[in-house]
Amino acid sequence: MSSTTTHRAATASRKIEQTGQQKSALAWLTVPALIFFVVFALAPLVGVLVLSFANWDGIGAIGAAGLENWSSVLSDPGLYNALGLTFLIMIVSWLVQTPISLLLGVFTAGTQRYRAALAVLYFLPLLLSSAAVAIAYKALLDPNFGLAVGLGLPFLAQDWLGVPQLALGLVIFVIAWQFVPFHTLIYQGGVRQIPKSLYEAAQIDGAGIIKQFFHITLPQLKYTIITSSTLMVVGSLTYFDLIFVLTGGGPGNSTRILALDMYLRGFRANLMGPASVIAVILVVIGLVLALFLQRLGGKDKQGSQLEGL
Repeated sequence: MSSTTTHRAATASRKIEQTGQQKSALAWLTVPALIFFVVFALAPLVGVLVLSFANWDGIGAIGAAGLENWSSVLSDPGLYNALGLTFLIMIVSWLVQTPISLLLGVFTAGTQRYRAALAVLYFLPLLLSSAAVAIAYKALLDPNFGLAVGLGLPFLAQDWLGVPQLALGLVIFVIAWQFVPFHTLIYQGGVRQIPKSLYEAAQIDGAGIIKQFFHITLPQLKYTIITSSTLMVVGSLTYFDLIFVLTGGGPGNSTRILALDMYLRGFRANLMGPASVIAVILVVIGLVLALFLQRLGGKDKQGSQLEGL
């Protein structure tokens, strides 16, 4: 009995030692990622936070400014105009992109060959840079030389970039056109993870396509919707390049969102301090929105959606 007990204890000790070695090896594998995060994410963020309390034109010496930058930015009506436009584009973009992406994702998740071909075509806009997309739309919608003249379509002969409401609507449309394919791909993957047995059982019970969509597909895509919404909402805070090339923030300040406002203050007006204040505000807004959306998924966000069925 004593020899058997000793053997078991030795075996257990070896297993514990091997487990500890494996965990140690896995911990070392995270070091490159940690270094990358510190150098390219944490350090720049700390630098921006420091600059928000400093005076700097981007060239000369950096001087202390205390709370002057924060006071001037927070008391500027332009900040709240940019903040309102940012949230407006964020909300409307989500309302436009989510249903379209969801329906296209469900459609392209089918096994038919033509759906696979369409999925490839839907994904093409995402391969283009935002600047190239903005330049293309700017040329196509030109009232003097664009599609209105080339195809003889008078209703397109409008000053799309000269009227505030039209310019804002155009921005939202172009954003949706470019990023709907990405979210379609997310939903397509989510739909393909749903067990077919659920749909087979629903068909046996006499449920049609619409009932299957609302009672099976949507509930099973809960976490996929939250993931897509998080990427969509937080990503809307960085729509700089597309708007900068397409409208430049105009006409007036009708499309001057926070990210563009930060650029114009920092690199056009050479006010790196106030620009850094806006950058910090963007980071805080992004973190709050991401945490809020993740909370919607419940405490067990990694749990299976099939539990309890």
